Amino acid sequence: MSIVTTYANPTNFLRLTGRLLPWLASVAALALAVGLYLALFVAPADYQQGETVRIMYIHVPAAWVSLLAYLVMTAAALATLVWRHPLAEAAQKAAAPLGAAFTFICLVTGSLWGKPMWGTYWVWDARLTSELVLLLIYLGLVALWQTIEEPGRAARAASIMTLVGFINIPIVKFSVDWWNTLHQPASVFRMGGPTIAASMLWPLLVMAVGYTALFATLHLMATRNEVLRRRVRRLTMLVAAGAQPSVARMRPLRVSP
Repeated sequence: MSIVTTYANPTNFLRLTGRLLPWLASVAALALAVGLYLALFVAPADYQQGETVRIMYIHVPAAWVSLLAYLVMTAAALATLVWRHPLAEAAQKAAAPLGAAFTFICLVTGSLWGKPMWGTYWVWDARLTSELVLLLIYLGLVALWQTIEEPGRAARAASIMTLVGFINIPIVKFSVDWWNTLHQPASVFRMGGPTIAASMLWPLLVMAVGYTALFATLHLMATRNEVLRRRVRRLTMLVAAGAQPSVARMRPLRVSP
């Protein structure tokens, strides 16, 4: 518990992440480069889908990270409501636009993949619709953070909205199991083991590592920026409050005639 408390300190967080970010960014760049090479030049084409199956290596990791970002945001929201820790507030705010970006990538690539497979870019499928709802939740949270100026009030309001919106996460994950949908069921993380061939599975896993490392890198960078932004805001308010008495003394006296 003392280790968690130590690194939850914003100053220690800035110091630690400053050392960690170059390594994490290198892992993301290397994994993405290797994953793209394997996906484009090593993994075979699908016997039914042909070359269009290569969209999977962009689409599926984006879908995973879209859920991962919300889980991170939910954990930060709980920490915000329970402990009201400023680092949790910053982490929560930083995750929302990133989650929206990965969800958008998931929806766009899914539409491009669906056109040759289903004959249309979009159907009101349970998985697609719940993923679209997830994007709207992310955008709503981003708008909420921008609407409320006071960081503490914004964090509490966003935390409540995040926890309410969490009900959509199991719907996204299990929609293909609960309803009869066009979207294919899980083929990697399932009770009976992966059903995808190893020649396709390994490039997909490498891309998933790259996407996860990329999200972690961008999230830490955005959290650091939010911590520094709050420090600047606090210092500006302190300087403004300290300057008021001196400004008042400099005002000329109004002498009655």
